[in-house]
Amino acid sequence: MADAVLVKRNDALNVNTMRQNNQSVAIHQTVRGSDWYYTVCAVMGATALGILIASGKKKRPDRVFFYLTSGLCWIACIAYFAMGSNLGWTAINVEWLRSESIVRGVNRQVFYARYIDWFLTTPMLLLNLLLTAGMPWPTILWIILMDEIMIVNGLIGALVKTRYKWGFYGFGCGAMLYIFYELGITGRKHAQVLGKDVHRSYTLCGVITLVVWLCYPICWGVAEGGNVIAPDSEAVFYGVLDILAKPVFSIALIYTHWNIDPGRLGLRIKEYGDSAFDPAAREKVNIPGQDAPTHQAFEPDNMGGDRAVGAHGIGANTPAAHTTGAHNAGQAPVHDRSTVV
Repeated sequence: MADAVLVKRNDALNVNTMRQNNQSVAIHQTVRGSDWYYTVCAVMGATALGILIASGKKKRPDRVFFYLTSGLCWIACIAYFAMGSNLGWTAINVEWLRSESIVRGVNRQVFYARYIDWFLTTPMLLLNLLLTAGMPWPTILWIILMDEIMIVNGLIGALVKTRYKWGFYGFGCGAMLYIFYELGITGRKHAQVLGKDVHRSYTLCGVITLVVWLCYPICWGVAEGGNVIAPDSEAVFYGVLDILAKPVFSIALIYTHWNIDPGRLGLRIKEYGDSAFDPAAREKVNIPGQDAPTHQAFEPDNMGGDRAVGAHGIGANTPAAHTTGAHNAGQAPVHDRSTVV
């Protein structure tokens, strides 16, 4: 029809209504908030897809940061689709009753889908930074645990209707400050010794993370915590922060990492079919590297240590036998995070 027009329509709030668990919510998002959530969903999805396509220019063992950044954007994309569709929320009674029309009512819409997103993606964001700095695994796991404590406390606080929610808020902020210390002090020291390019990448992405993350408790305090701003304003506030913390962070990380060999960061990742790690192929071309696993016995040597005996360990001291194999006996051990993909 010549007079036909394309009508833009978002009926998510009509399909998925403002009623959950036989309870209606008074303070909730509008169509504008839903539209914004879908916009952020598109940004997250486009970023994830773009990074995944760009990873094709790298060998599979060199794609660790591509997969981490693309993966966290995909997760955020799904979470924002849920929130735009008016799903993944519950109604929580507010601590303070406000008189303004946009925040007037006894209960408020709280999206737990947002916290599921953060629970999965913030460890991935931190992992990007901590691996860039070459941090030891025990420290990495500890910082990620602190991050999970931060997110869980934020969720519990958002679901509490009394003033006790601020206790969980305080626990979460304490965990966040500890993470900031590790990123700003310990992580920076580790990154400095890995080269100027690594330090530059870590500093840029670290500053983005610290500045953006510092704004999240502010948004929580005026949204789920204090019921000061409307859910639509909350959507914009969190959405802008998430775009900076995920797509902008991811693009900056990939750009600054493009010419950095992951092996320099202790990420020597092996792939099946690579002749440098294939014992059979290495025997044919005499490529130095680790030998195939063999059964070894150990006996004391004259120097007070253990001496490995067996097919690939005759006369080799134990650290060298375990770290480098017979072909590299006598060389300094190489400490890395070797992984087979």
